[in-house]
Amino acid sequence: MLADIAKITIEAGNGGNGAVTFHREKYVAAGGPDGGDGGNGGNVVFVADKTLATLMDFRYRKKYKAENGTDGSGARCNGKNGADIIVKVPCGTIVRNINTDRIIADLVNDGDSFIAAKGGRGGWGNTHFATPTRQVPKFAKPGLKGEVKEIQLELKLIADVGLIGFPNVGKSTLLSVISAARPKIANYHFTTLQPNLGVVSISPENSFVVADIPGLIEGASDGVGLGHDFLRHVERTRMLIHVVDVSGIEGRNPISDFDKINEELEKYSSVLADKVQVVAANKTDLNMYPELLEEFKKEIEGRGYKVFEISAATNKGVKELINYVYTTLQKIPKEEFCQVQEDEVVDIYDDMFQVNVEEGVYCVTGGYITYLIESTNFEDYESVNHFQDALRRKGVIEALEKEGIQEGDTVRLYDIEFEFVY
Repeated sequence: MLADIAKITIEAGNGGNGAVTFHREKYVAAGGPDGGDGGNGGNVVFVADKTLATLMDFRYRKKYKAENGTDGSGARCNGKNGADIIVKVPCGTIVRNINTDRIIADLVNDGDSFIAAKGGRGGWGNTHFATPTRQVPKFAKPGLKGEVKEIQLELKLIADVGLIGFPNVGKSTLLSVISAARPKIANYHFTTLQPNLGVVSISPENSFVVADIPGLIEGASDGVGLGHDFLRHVERTRMLIHVVDVSGIEGRNPISDFDKINEELEKYSSVLADKVQVVAANKTDLNMYPELLEEFKKEIEGRGYKVFEISAATNKGVKELINYVYTTLQKIPKEEFCQVQEDEVVDIYDDMFQVNVEEGVYCVTGGYITYLIESTNFEDYESVNHFQDALRRKGVIEALEKEGIQEGDTVRLYDIEFEFVY
């Protein structure tokens, strides 16, 4: 079974905390601060690997976490950076942020890589906070938390040409004839369960890749049958071979079949409907109604399509079809497969803050406030002074004054409350 969609959680490593230590040495009565910085957290990195074919592994493992950075220590020793976690995916995998619904990476070629979640920065040790007036800082900064994201991986086959058409029209047979691919072939009236890829060699130096896209049915664009799961694979192709059964042995109308398939493509994506199509009128060796073929060919060619009369079972017309497809491909440029969108940066430690008045209490919240609280040792006088200075420099005090705060009013910063004093 082809696994072409997977949802996982990725978590980058947290940064290590800065250390609060002081130099201790024999005959040195009062050494200065020497706390080292914390190490940076590891990243979550996706890498395209040509040896992988499906996303099946992600059905059994749902969470990927990078290593945390270690804490700093004394003697100005910085913590070790956390190791990145490398997540290998098949070539042709799209990485989508579920929360923002943005495509943040399209890993097409072997070795393509992308940092999907960045590790948190290590915190500063108390060495950074020593000043002429603050010679014994008893506080340091904690490491920042790593990014956490809900990710959807979508695998889209990479092929130059896609074979489309109703089930049982001969697509798998055609693929087996023109390439070394060996798909299961039988008189099934339901769709192939997974796409098959085949390489068509025109010469030792020239070839192209064909994908046998599972047969579509009416309503595929609305998710009926396997439609939604596999229509995405057609998006990668540059050209389509539309295979139609013109034998009439099953009582089907080939013109109606042709129109229904194109309607499904149009409903799913206008990009698919606009792709170059060449029509393979198949099963001509079984043609019980010659007038049906002539009517079909006249109608479809009248719409501007190139129609080839073929029999995949006997190789009739197949060589002419393939040569035409190869020549046409040379005129169709390879384009970017999808529009990668810059992901929204959600930083729990951003520089923003908000002031709200709730029942007479002035509440200050925001990423900056969270980080500042975590960085403060409220048992240490100098650390509290640093905290108050930081609030003033950031404009929090000014914002409170604009909201009308008076001396003696209560200020709440999450779980911390204090009385406002000028």
